[in-house]
Amino acid sequence: MDTALDIEKYMHGLGRRARDAAKTLARASTKAKDAALQAMAAHLEEEAEALVAANTRDMDAGRARDLAPALLDRLELTPARIRSMAEGLRQVAALADPIGEITDLRYRPSGIQVGKMRVPLGVVGIIYESRPNVTADAAGLCLKAGNATILRGGSEALHSNQAIAVSIRAGLQAAGLPADAVQVVETTERNAVGALLRMAEYVDVIVPRGGKSLVARVTQEARVPIIKHLDGVCHVYIDAAADHEKAVAIAVNAKTQRYGTCNTLETLLVERSRAEEILPPIAARYAAAGVEMRGCESTCALVPQAVPASEADWYEEYLAPIVSLRVVDGYDEAVAHISQYGSQHTDAIVTENVSRARQFMIDVDSSSVMVNASTRFADGFEYGLGAEIGISTGKIHARGPVGIEGLSSQKFVVFGDGHVRT
Repeated sequence: MDTALDIEKYMHGLGRRARDAAKTLARASTKAKDAALQAMAAHLEEEAEALVAANTRDMDAGRARDLAPALLDRLELTPARIRSMAEGLRQVAALADPIGEITDLRYRPSGIQVGKMRVPLGVVGIIYESRPNVTADAAGLCLKAGNATILRGGSEALHSNQAIAVSIRAGLQAAGLPADAVQVVETTERNAVGALLRMAEYVDVIVPRGGKSLVARVTQEARVPIIKHLDGVCHVYIDAAADHEKAVAIAVNAKTQRYGTCNTLETLLVERSRAEEILPPIAARYAAAGVEMRGCESTCALVPQAVPASEADWYEEYLAPIVSLRVVDGYDEAVAHISQYGSQHTDAIVTENVSRARQFMIDVDSSSVMVNASTRFADGFEYGLGAEIGISTGKIHARGPVGIEGLSSQKFVVFGDGHVRT
């Protein structure tokens, strides 16, 4: 595809085929959708060796391009991650199918019954970077929700995404569903993204999964609704009433279990009365894991390895073995810090004070708020959604990990028996 015209024509072809497939999927039975998901999972496992080989090509190219360690971590497909992709598809298959469900039926004074039916969104366009597992996760969730999807992955994962697409198409065909229900864009040209964002006649919603520059571009150029989040500046607040062992375990896990994810801890807040007791053992665990610590003045006095934090550090989503540490004078200061510097993604409190925990859940305006649990649990798989299409920090339509319900909508249905309005 040498010209912008060729790319526009190619993308519109994808859009037309996706719209036609969406009509078929909207009527597809749960049995057919689940059979496709199971077949996809089996094919992924059968072709694990080929997937790893394709991914190795991407990893080698990424290293040659000096991709950041966090991006390489997201890009890598290990046998364990392939098994996890397959398990995610099976979990989606095991979930109840919400499409066609009628709820809230009520009689009106006129005698009619009014309710709501859950329906697919139609065609979902997904633009993402690095993580090839998104290809399988997104395909599975969109399929279960009765949507067709157009997937545009990053150039760094081209071979991996194409290899996964083979399994997806095989699963659809095995279940008698249209292969065009899931289409992976084959060109890495940036113009393809622009075309996708403008295809309002074919695409019902866009989901960007990537860095700030990608989300900013999608927000600026899209002519269709967007489900998005910008940053994952996640906090853990260790309250005065925190259990020592829980506090250390959660603070360490939230930061070190995996660095390159949007639900990883970036700033740890510790109540001043507990700082001398709790910060040093946490810092020792961070140091042993190779985590760089940037702290406030009080932190630096307690933690010799810490360097002074700048104002910019409190806003930073590191996606790396770096953490910001701050000692606060109490609950109100902790909440104020989260409100000012957070991104409304995921924030947690460690406390044995039930009233304080409940107040935290009210006061912190994030898509996931946790009590005595690691922020790393903010994930569709862990929430029982099977997988997720992304995490939305917006407040309209879907919020938090977006699973099947977030990929569907509702329409009003009315039942009468010859009723006419007078």
